[in-house]
Amino acid sequence: MAAETLIYDVPGVTCEHCRAAITKEVGVVAGVESVVVDLEQKLVTVTGHDVSDAGVRAAIDEAGFDADECRTSRA
Repeated sequence: MAAETLIYDVPGVTCEHCRAAITKEVGVVAGVESVVVDLEQKLVTVTGHDVSDAGVRAAIDEAGFDADECRTSRA
């Protein structure tokens, strides 16, 4: 099965603390294999198998941020 990539606009990410908090929370969501936080683009890219959009959004919220638009692609 191909990996799925979800890309979230997260306008509040500005620093290494933001990156660490989001990476920690999203990294434990079922199916997540990698989390990349781009501070310049204000994007969170999540790759994995059978990843729940709602689960990722809840994890981003738990880290203290709001996730806006989500784009999905399959590799």
